[in-house]
Amino acid sequence: MTDGAPEQDTAPPPRRDKRSSRWDEHRRARRQELTLATIVAIRQFGPDVGMSQVAAQARTSKTVVYRHFTDKFDLYQAVCERVGAVIVGQVAEAMRTAGPPQQILRQGIDAYLTLIERDPDIYRYVMRPPGSDRSSSAAEGDFVGDLTSFIGDHVGEIITTELHRQGRDPAPAVTWGHAVVGMVRSVGDHWLTARPEVSREVITGEVADLAWGGLDLTVNSSAASA
Repeated sequence: MTDGAPEQDTAPPPRRDKRSSRWDEHRRARRQELTLATIVAIRQFGPDVGMSQVAAQARTSKTVVYRHFTDKFDLYQAVCERVGAVIVGQVAEAMRTAGPPQQILRQGIDAYLTLIERDPDIYRYVMRPPGSDRSSSAAEGDFVGDLTSFIGDHVGEIITTELHRQGRDPAPAVTWGHAVVGMVRSVGDHWLTARPEVSREVITGEVADLAWGGLDLTVNSSAASA
């Protein structure tokens, strides 16, 4: 020390044990493997799949599964993260192509319903969180709400772009985007449970026509010259 000043701690931070770092990598990889095994098990046994069935699919024991996931809700979140990335990616890709707004809207609706049609049990699983004290905690997040909100924001951005192009007020775009996504989700849920015999193409057309009936009043390629 000099002049009574406190001595500075110049010691370097402790180095992390490489074995600990390797374990972290192994744990992440193992969680991914178990998450994929859960998705396969859901397709085989349905959305009410049990941990024993997940463990059997992964060719391991429930003890090992619980070593990598705190509980069934933790596993649910891991599945949702993976499935959510697919849903968002495919819907966004479908709506990213150039074309008139009506066509882009129809493509986005069809992409969402296609995912339901191809993987109905996966859809049922992610839309029905397992019962848990943590599932009702805001700190744990709301996958379904977050997913719907994310897609709604994306649709709102597309509508905003079109309104800007027409020199119109873009303020309602976010509301319209979320309204369309909420409608598609509700119709998709009903289609899956009550009208599975109706083709996806018919459902897509019905929803797109209804949604566009409202959006067409302010969002279409001819509105700028109206």
